[in-house]
Amino acid sequence: MRDLKIPEQRHPEKARKPDNPQPKKPDWIRVKAPTSKGYFETHKIMREHKLTTVCEEAGCPNAGECWSQGHATMMIMGEVCTRACTFCNIATGKPPEDLDVFEPGRVADAVAKLGLNHVVITSVDRDDIEDGGAEHFAMTIRAIRKRAPGTTIEILTPDFIRCAPEALEVVVAAKPDVFNHNLETVPGLYPEVRPGARYFHSLRLLQRVKELDPTMFTKSGIMVGLGETRQQVTQVMEDMRAADIDFLTIGQYLQPTPKHHAVDRFVTPDEFKSYEKTAYNKGFLMVSATPLTRSSYHAGDDFARLRENRLKKMGMAGA
Repeated sequence: MRDLKIPEQRHPEKARKPDNPQPKKPDWIRVKAPTSKGYFETHKIMREHKLTTVCEEAGCPNAGECWSQGHATMMIMGEVCTRACTFCNIATGKPPEDLDVFEPGRVADAVAKLGLNHVVITSVDRDDIEDGGAEHFAMTIRAIRKRAPGTTIEILTPDFIRCAPEALEVVVAAKPDVFNHNLETVPGLYPEVRPGARYFHSLRLLQRVKELDPTMFTKSGIMVGLGETRQQVTQVMEDMRAADIDFLTIGQYLQPTPKHHAVDRFVTPDEFKSYEKTAYNKGFLMVSATPLTRSSYHAGDDFARLRENRLKKMGMAGA
């Protein structure tokens, strides 16, 4: 029986890799340990409903802040991912269980109990399942709509690279409010950072979402500090806009363990501001670019601004 708390068992494919030094984080990256009552109440609800969160599994630096406000990004379809991206701290290997048919209901109950205005649902990659978990995503969206009809829903999905085109159609037909799929990095770094994925497949996935439902907001994000250049980041922005992506997130890559991809450098807050300005100039409706930006960080507030920005662009603000 694997113990996912032991690094060698959590990431067996990385166990024999040489260590990469973990540089000291600059002051602008450091966060305080969680101590609030809200944090522990959120933790209790997650455990009572036997739910997994990407906040915990990926070691997100913003967990203390988000959970103190009752915001947790729920991760469906288990806690073991079939991919082995070199940046990610989620456990890898062959998932030990089939999908839990009762999980969508438990997620919906937790959303209702937390009283969320906006929820983010993500998952591990499940290449062992024919539809990649598409129907499970759809069931979760429908369960939340029934249990918490006032909650807006954002999903952060896998790439469904080994699935029939219908898999994506099933998810889009369930009508999440925001469809997010992260490109993660520039195409030149895919072989070493995201070897199980394909850059242009991910880009096309997001473009197809807009073709299937032009009213659906699309979102994607990348990490910086992996070894990319500014020119490469700018090109990713161009590619995203060509695919009609509405919302871009850019955050600093933080190395989970010495076995993970090395941090090339810590990008300064001023550089992030410059990326934000460039992205808005390229036509994104919404941009979040800070060292601590993550896909679901401040997602509810950002969704409200995203919706307002679309109305402004259409000349309907305040209508």
